[in-house]
Amino acid sequence: MAMLGNFLHLSPMVLAISTSKPSLPNQSKRTKATTSSLKNCKSIDELKMFHLSLTKQGLDDDVSAITKLVARSCELGTRESLSFAKEVFDYSEENGESYGTCFMYNSLIRGYASSGLCKEAILLFIRMMNSGISPDKYTFPFGLSACAKSREKASGIQIHGLIVKMDYAKDLFVQNSLVHFYAECGELHCARKVFDEMSERNVVSWTSMICGYARRDFAKDAADLFFRMVRDEEVTPNSVTMVCVISACAMLEDLETGEKVYDFIRDSGIEVNDLMISALVDMYMKCNAIDIAKRLFDEYGASNLNLCNAMASNYVRQGLTKEALGVLNLMMDSGIRPDRISMLSAISSCSQLRNILWGKSCHGYVLRNGFECWDNICNALIDMYMKCHRQDTAFRIFDRMLNKTVVTWNSIVAGYIKNGEVDAARETFESMPEKNIVSWNTIISALVQENMYEEAIEVFRSMQSQEGVNADGVTMLSIASACGHLGALDLAKWIYYYIEKNGIQLDVRLGTTLVDMFSRCGDPESAMSIFNSLTNRDVSAWTAAIGAMAMAGNAERAIELFNEMIEQGLKPDGVVFVGALTACSHGGLVQQGKEIFNSMEKLHGVSPEDVHYGCMVDLLGRAGLLEEALQLIKDMPTEPNDVIWNSLLAACRVQGNVEMAAFAAEKVQVLAPERTGSYVLLSNVYASAGRWNDMARVRLSMKEKGLSKPPGTSSIQIRGKTHEFTSGDESHPEMPKIEAMLDEVSQRATHLGHVPDLSNVLMDVDEKEKIFMLSRHSEKLAMAFGLISSNKGTTIQITKNLRVCSDCHSFAKFASKVYNREIILRDNNRFHFIRQGRCSCGDFCLTDDDLEDLKGCLDLGFGFSYDEIPELCNTLPALELYYSMSQKLLDNKHKSPENLSSKCYQFVVVTGDNPGDVKARLKYWAQARRSFQKGIERSEFN
Repeated sequence: MAMLGNFLHLSPMVLAISTSKPSLPNQSKRTKATTSSLKNCKSIDELKMFHLSLTKQGLDDDVSAITKLVARSCELGTRESLSFAKEVFDYSEENGESYGTCFMYNSLIRGYASSGLCKEAILLFIRMMNSGISPDKYTFPFGLSACAKSREKASGIQIHGLIVKMDYAKDLFVQNSLVHFYAECGELHCARKVFDEMSERNVVSWTSMICGYARRDFAKDAADLFFRMVRDEEVTPNSVTMVCVISACAMLEDLETGEKVYDFIRDSGIEVNDLMISALVDMYMKCNAIDIAKRLFDEYGASNLNLCNAMASNYVRQGLTKEALGVLNLMMDSGIRPDRISMLSAISSCSQLRNILWGKSCHGYVLRNGFECWDNICNALIDMYMKCHRQDTAFRIFDRMLNKTVVTWNSIVAGYIKNGEVDAARETFESMPEKNIVSWNTIISALVQENMYEEAIEVFRSMQSQEGVNADGVTMLSIASACGHLGALDLAKWIYYYIEKNGIQLDVRLGTTLVDMFSRCGDPESAMSIFNSLTNRDVSAWTAAIGAMAMAGNAERAIELFNEMIEQGLKPDGVVFVGALTACSHGGLVQQGKEIFNSMEKLHGVSPEDVHYGCMVDLLGRAGLLEEALQLIKDMPTEPNDVIWNSLLAACRVQGNVEMAAFAAEKVQVLAPERTGSYVLLSNVYASAGRWNDMARVRLSMKEKGLSKPPGTSSIQIRGKTHEFTSGDESHPEMPKIEAMLDEVSQRATHLGHVPDLSNVLMDVDEKEKIFMLSRHSEKLAMAFGLISSNKGTTIQITKNLRVCSDCHSFAKFASKVYNREIILRDNNRFHFIRQGRCSCGDFCLTDDDLEDLKGCLDLGFGFSYDEIPELCNTLPALELYYSMSQKLLDNKHKSPENLSSKCYQFVVVTGDNPGDVKARLKYWAQARRSFQKGIERSEFN
């Protein structure tokens, strides 16, 4: 302070030093005359000159004059004027002039708090108390204002205790300040407690509470409190109240309530100012009432900077970037200089449009007007240049920034991701000095989008170890999506537990993702439980539920859900039709699939796209209606793509139609010559037909083009560790035990009647070799490993990259019955939930030969028409049907005199039956069919 005294001696323009003088009789008159000119001082230099004048007149020790000088200096509100006021105050006390009054302290505390120098304001409050000067009803609100702005909750609570102790707790001004302080600090329950205990409330009381709710995402509480105020209290809201409640309606996106508020403004005669109009425009834009917002904007003109900014920022938020730039042009034409908020909208528009020329123009305006010192402007420019692939310019801006915030680093990371440079994004992320939840969400989402699911889970686990960073709904969206693609059921259950434990809001978007996650992980019960708990279901939620039931093989329930959605008035989109048609395809519901497909454009105005035609081709092909599927393709209004032809090719593979398969394969290879699957399917068709030369020709063609078939791989999780098996690979360390278990399962399944389906071995080798090759399919290896590595009675879940073959499907059914295990097989097409020898797919995977043999039985009087076969396969006892149809070897003594094929004969003859009772067996099944039609449970015939 001694240095400060020397400085004051050397700087008479700042302060002048004088000794204390006795008061003269005419001193009060001179003081009054001198201080009357104080209100004309409008700069720091004028204040210093005024203080010099006081010193020359010997009034530098006059309490009244110095108090007014300090007060006026604080009113200017600049850092320089506040420092000057405090220097005057400090110097006088240092020189023994103890005239620090409550009013002077109030002026200083208020000035510092108003200028955002809250820490200094709080220190002055403490100094005041230590000096023995009692605060009054004005000191407390100024001190609480400083605590509110700086979020100094602990200091504010101490001031509250002092208020109670000094009996100021009933003062309206003090109570309003307490409500405001607690609301700003997020302690809304404390704010409401003070508010409810107030014996008298004015408009400030109500506004503080309403704004507190609105700013803390309790928008509904804010709106409800407003309507209570205007209904029950004789209090007229002011413009601040109206802006807060309009903002609450904007947060809620509640157009109806917003209209009621606007009607109140017009009816009550409240003067509409620029801020209210800006808030109304913002509300209408967020409620998608763009025409009304534009009408208000046009009515009040483009001369309102805040209104233009509200309009432009909302255009950007809704992706209407050209309209946002149009508002900017209108501002320039109207003579309004865009501010930094305007430029944020303009730069964001250029960023979304990827328009580097307009972006550079905005950058030039920023430089000419000195906006580059604002961090958010630089961040927006970095984002724009990164999205426009001008990384060098973005890095130059980044390097010149003195204050690189976490938002700045996030912009670099997000830019790398937008440009597909995930490795660079991750490297930058790792080097960030500080990370917030947006940083973590950005990198996790990027990894999920790049199909790096396990890496995304690892980053999420790293996030859990960071203090102060808590996952939110956005985080869990990405993690749930990653888990669904991994098919990790244990992880899925943990994710759901984590969401519930941490109170993360389960909105419709997150709920939909969880439904999809559980359905992909083979837990349709949990998926439907979450779906049923959602209160506001949109089309996406219904689509996820329909897909869950389709993947689980419950086609009837999937169609029920589709119909329920229609009944509730929701308009289906193209995606939900894909789910419904897929369900029909998996369940063999040909007629219902046709009805849904035909209703798309006629009833719902949704034009079928390639994906919908692909679903129909798959549905018809599975049902053996290949000619109808081909005709549908020919009748398409657009040229069919390779996916559709590949669907037909896959159906030909199942049905064994060689000629049509070759035709479809040729179409695929023209449209997508790099597609390996078409070559593999065609070679398999030839192999199934025994046309080995044609198969070799196709495989040679693949080799010449550098194409290779992906090996069949299956994975299984045991105690949190994933084990992967490849067909024919015997490198697993537990292979001896796996082989022993495979032999055991095969023997026990053979005893029950299982015969290996050698048609799945598409190589020209002898029967013994085919049996061995079948035993080394990846899903069988994984299944055997699951049996020896997991506890008895637990579920075995296997994920395969290709479709499960019919022999492995049959093998799994026998294994589930022999060992009393539920086995879940997830292939690249669907889930197979196998319990006690029955599969959820209903065994709707019979070959064309199977259907012909079955037709032979029907021709003998079985009682079914050939058109009913697909539905029959899905409804009659699945185990016995598939067991019977899969038998290929019968003892010669069981040959049927009716010249049935071996499979057909075995269908009607069960072990122990007399071969001569064929007609009786057929009669039994005819009776079963009639009973089934009457609704008798199928279990009666098992």
